[in-house]
Amino acid sequence: MNTSQAAGPYSPGAASLAGLGYVSGAAAIASSTKSFPDGGAWRVEIPSVEGPESVRAALDEAARLGVPLHRISQGSGVTMLTDAEILDMVKMCQDSDVELCLFARPGANWDVGGAHRSAAGSIGARSRGIVQLGAAVAEVERGAALGVRSFLVSDEGLLWALQGLREAGAIPADVQFKTSIMSAPANPASFRVNELLGADTINVPSDLSIAQLAEIRASNDATLDFYIEAPDNIGGFVRHHEIYEIIRVAAPLYVKFGLRNAPDVYPAGAQLNSMILDSTRERVRRARLGLDELERSPFLLPMSPTGRRDQPLPKRFPTGA
Repeated sequence: MNTSQAAGPYSPGAASLAGLGYVSGAAAIASSTKSFPDGGAWRVEIPSVEGPESVRAALDEAARLGVPLHRISQGSGVTMLTDAEILDMVKMCQDSDVELCLFARPGANWDVGGAHRSAAGSIGARSRGIVQLGAAVAEVERGAALGVRSFLVSDEGLLWALQGLREAGAIPADVQFKTSIMSAPANPASFRVNELLGADTINVPSDLSIAQLAEIRASNDATLDFYIEAPDNIGGFVRHHEIYEIIRVAAPLYVKFGLRNAPDVYPAGAQLNSMILDSTRERVRRARLGLDELERSPFLLPMSPTGRRDQPLPKRFPTGA
């Protein structure tokens, strides 16, 4: 059981191994001294929650398992939801004090081009041409008008355009932009560029080492998003045993619980309904497993209160440049 003493390096079984003469090098990696404005070090996000039924399943399972939820995110995009569905999702999340984040699509991986399949030079889910760029902007405008206040963005140019619209007042000032794992920065400089372009929280690759996460945090204040368990199409990493160290060196961050051995369901629909709901419930269960691991550490890493969505004060490029 953890205590309120200052956080230090810890990994499961390390003390037992030290007794045998096997010593970890984790002590050399400094703890983050940064936090959310409320003082919390971490928040919980459940991704791939694809519609009203899935939102309800996530909220019900979280209540059953005692999993605190700060953010629910969706991957199929605003276009794949009717206005009524979005309004239903917004209301459920508002009633439960959980942030709802919808993806701003389309991207290259849904377009007629084939470059996104290229092993060298893939453009992934980035906006392909001004038509896709405009379509993604329109998705954010539509979602914001229906009460959504958080959007997933997977293109730097789209992020910059949305930041310009937000600064001009065309998009509400309280809308937040979360960058996608599909455009994830992997070093401190590219992380900072994402913040300067308008990102409020930034998803970094799930294969970064503890030391590499600490490097990003040492040079930047913006919030990280990090998959503790990653879907197969972004590596399939299962890092529950490292959750304490990830938070210790990278706070403030959202710990995300994807699901290995689950198919990519984007765009989601009724033909996949059973799989989507089962996967949603299992993601929440995986979060419970991760949080149980965290609670077994000897140190307390404070959680941000549920219902909070404020971020560290961002740095931005001037949009008039």
